[in-house]
Amino acid sequence: MRTLLAAVTLLLAAPFLAACGDDGDTTATDPGGTPTAGTNPMPSEIPAAPGTVHTNGLATVLDRGAGAGGPQLCLGPVAESWPPQCTGQPVQGWDWSDHHGVFERQGRIRWGQFAVTGTWDGATFGYHDAIAAALYDPMPTETVTYPDPAVVHTAAELENIATDVGDLPGTQGVYVDAGHVLVDVVYDDGTLQAWADRAYGKAVVVVRSALLDG
Repeated sequence: MRTLLAAVTLLLAAPFLAACGDDGDTTATDPGGTPTAGTNPMPSEIPAAPGTVHTNGLATVLDRGAGAGGPQLCLGPVAESWPPQCTGQPVQGWDWSDHHGVFERQGRIRWGQFAVTGTWDGATFGYHDAIAAALYDPMPTETVTYPDPAVVHTAAELENIATDVGDLPGTQGVYVDAGHVLVDVVYDDGTLQAWADRAYGKAVVVVRSALLDG
């Protein structure tokens, strides 16, 4: 009788054990939005661009002088001090003599605002061309709308998600807005957005790239 009861117990438990051992391809999330470890790991590097890129409008090029690492392309917040302060991406090929009269200078520090075109390898911007702010003709401002999020989160959950995505590579700023979490990054070839859609539901997180293809 004991042998029969043991066999029945094993048969009843088998489906549960099989279910526990089969992870499949599904990414699980908790109410706060944090992806289950191992199922959908966060990207660890800024993607490289496959071709030419340009800044989404004007950006600050800042050069602190010899020994300070060379020119940087600041794609995030810039402190409105004199001279301005920002942390940017290294720029190869930039020569201030090509931009005479369209930048500011204080001591060894030089800076200016430019719409810049070049390449992006994931770490360094390769300069091709630039239009100074004084000559730049911006496109007409359009109202940007985002798709409805696939999952509706509470305000507290959105704040938790915002904290999580602040660790995305190249993040320049994170904002909660109308049911979305907007995250500004240096560049996204679609990899970061795809990760966020899997982790939190489509269009819950909207990844906005400072460098645009083309």
